[in-house]
Amino acid sequence: MRSSRLLGVVAWLLSIPFVDAATVKDREGAVRQDRTAMENDARWIYNDVDRGFAEAKRTGKPLLVVLRCVPCLSCVGLDAQVLAEPTLGPLLDLFVCVRVINANALDLARFQFDYDLSFSTLFFNGDGTLYGRYGSWVHQADPDARETIGYRRSLEGALALHRGYPANRVALEGKQGGPTPFKTPIEIPELAKKYGRELNWGGNVVQSCVHCHQVGEAFRASYRDKGEPVPLDRIYPMPASETVGLTLAPDKTAAITAVAPKSLAATAGFRPGDEFVSFAGQPLLSIADFSWVLHRAPAAGAVAAVVKRDGKNVPLTLTLPDGWRTKTDISKRVGTWSMRAMALGGLMLVDLDDAARKERGLPADGLALFVKGMGQFNKHAAAKKAGFLKDDVIVSIDGLKTRTTESEAIGWLLQARKLGEVADVTVVRGKERVALKLPMQ
Repeated sequence: MRSSRLLGVVAWLLSIPFVDAATVKDREGAVRQDRTAMENDARWIYNDVDRGFAEAKRTGKPLLVVLRCVPCLSCVGLDAQVLAEPTLGPLLDLFVCVRVINANALDLARFQFDYDLSFSTLFFNGDGTLYGRYGSWVHQADPDARETIGYRRSLEGALALHRGYPANRVALEGKQGGPTPFKTPIEIPELAKKYGRELNWGGNVVQSCVHCHQVGEAFRASYRDKGEPVPLDRIYPMPASETVGLTLAPDKTAAITAVAPKSLAATAGFRPGDEFVSFAGQPLLSIADFSWVLHRAPAAGAVAAVVKRDGKNVPLTLTLPDGWRTKTDISKRVGTWSMRAMALGGLMLVDLDDAARKERGLPADGLALFVKGMGQFNKHAAAKKAGFLKDDVIVSIDGLKTRTTESEAIGWLLQARKLGEVADVTVVRGKERVALKLPMQ
């Protein structure tokens, strides 16, 4: 029998209407209600990864670890469906299931995934070998999205890999995490001064919780504080398939629905309808697995792929040119807010389209970043204090004058400029050109 308390929290999750806010109103209550519902649930081990691995070893089952930011509205619908959808139950019961609601003590060498998602799943063997990752930007963008077909496909794929283990160990090598400069998030300086290993259930539990997106932010700050360039894979983590010109179906493991003309994928010969058999030699369980391959891909070079097309396996090669990673769109990532403070002083920028450029008399191939918004407080107010105004158009920044997106500009500045330096900026304001200094933070 499933816990009535669990069904109660699921009903509460499903009842949350879509609102513009990023979190639920009662964040503290949400976390405590989740604990009450889950800590004695028959299926789920609550917030105890070590116990999950021990149980997986004991039973021989694969381990499924859900990482969920409970106060976040994103993925609310998916979270509720995974907890209670009847069709998923028989599949979930083939796993040891663990629900983790905070990142404080995560083993960062083992748990490497898209930290900007509020709901992720990693599938393991009991010996620690990772089978794959699941994460959905469709659900991240829409709290009402509750479709679980893609999740079910990932569960089925993980079970198939588990049945083939350890014979398939070599194919899984590329999926594993690698060495990290910090063992856990609370060892990263930005977080060490604020958080402990355990949640403060006796006080304000939300304030004691390291959210997953804070891990990526703290890593970037650690490089910044040492006066080092932020690595590109930290600025552009887990690149979306669209970065290379592919759109993948959210209801399948890795099936192509569209190929952008003249893209890297088009040049490589990918076609709509192709289904990935392997990418960089790895079997894929989801779109997140595809992004992981790109995350670990070289700065330039070739990535091998095999796709199923008309019932046959077709080998293809995706060639990545120098600078490909900077084409990743990071504008909607929660982690980008802190990078906007670091590199842009809190500015939110949009590349003007051709029509808007023509109207303003600006060239189609030049820099034209429109100041859509700007922060008002703390580090996000630095640009405002430096004299920038909403509706300014940046036409030169730190010597960069060619057409560039906000995402590319952030990467440029985080690589080229150190903490405490300034970048020379020219903006068009009405009919005037104004020279400003943008502080790097």
